[in-house]
Amino acid sequence: MSDVEVIRAAALGEVAHGFLGRRGGVSTGVHAGLNLGARSDDDAAAIAANRARAVAAVLPDAPLVTVFQVHSADVVSVVAPIDFEERPRADAMVTDRPGLLLGIVTADCAPVLLYDAEAGVIGAAHAGWKGALGGVTDATVAAMVALGARTDRIAAAIGPCIARVSYEVDDGFARRFEAYDPANERFFTPGRPGHQQFDLEAYVAARLASAGVGRVEALGLDTYADASRFYSFRRATHRSESDYGRQISLIGLR
Repeated sequence: MSDVEVIRAAALGEVAHGFLGRRGGVSTGVHAGLNLGARSDDDAAAIAANRARAVAAVLPDAPLVTVFQVHSADVVSVVAPIDFEERPRADAMVTDRPGLLLGIVTADCAPVLLYDAEAGVIGAAHAGWKGALGGVTDATVAAMVALGARTDRIAAAIGPCIARVSYEVDDGFARRFEAYDPANERFFTPGRPGHQQFDLEAYVAARLASAGVGRVEALGLDTYADASRFYSFRRATHRSESDYGRQISLIGLR
């Protein structure tokens, strides 16, 4: 669909992929746009129509494979289409099978798409703060390696997510990251008393680099700050909106 905005990353080259926002969908109200949130209060028919538009924009006619995201570090190796109602509880997927379109939904968390062109292996991960700290990107890289990828050949792109300027957390949140690794202090800057600003995108990028990923591209797109382009859980909460939509990030082998 020509009106669906597909944001691509140079690092991922020619592989079919895209970080989609809210533009080009049929949902209305607080979900207005391309809402792919199956657990939102949006009309089911609108979500189904949005799914079809998203697939057509990235890899037409491919089966869309998603997981029931739970903020874990669990990864599924996909070998065939998965029925939507039977999707496993996990936060990342990998595959080496052409024709499958992997999809991750987000609304402030970081979507990560990964590709080893030589091995023909792709991955998609949902990295909220909990999954990122728990190692979801490390686990995704390891699962790709198990399929024949090599870490230094893997390219990764981090799509639209909440930016440091928009992500206020309390001091206890920061201490949790610093307890894992004192060097994580660099991802926080002081805010109002008792609070700090967290750079989720930079943290995810650092974890990918530490895992040996050869190229990491961060798109630098703030979901919170751009209401016309992206859904945001935190923005919806601050506005006391009744619900919120989710955007999807897609990658597939032709």
